[in-house]
Amino acid sequence: MGFLDIFKTPRDIAKEEIVEVPWHVLGKMDQLDEIVEESKTKPIAIFKHSTRCGISRGVLKLLEKNYNLTDEQLKLYYLDLIQNRDISNEIASRFKVNHESPQMIVIKNGAVVHHDSHHSIEASHLEKFI
Repeated sequence: MGFLDIFKTPRDIAKEEIVEVPWHVLGKMDQLDEIVEESKTKPIAIFKHSTRCGISRGVLKLLEKNYNLTDEQLKLYYLDLIQNRDISNEIASRFKVNHESPQMIVIKNGAVVHHDSHHSIEASHLEKFI
């Protein structure tokens, strides 16, 4: 701790502790084919988020706070359900997972190996798939 650190506010300290989550936006239907192919070399996770839902917002914040994997370990996609309901429906159909919001789906070798919804979503669950 340097001399000038005594002038930092708790907000300044919190900002320094924030680690940027390596989100990839899922916003095009054809990305689903790419995700299936990518999942053959590393696990893929899709976070389905409703921007109108307080529960979804809270789960997202907690996930981001506790997420510590790199893009090389697991590729993390973010799907805005409000703007991309068609993609969400295709995910449910293609991967045989009922739609929920918020929802985390993990794909390995082209198939769903895990999914959580609502308050069951935890960053630590993703670590067992790398």
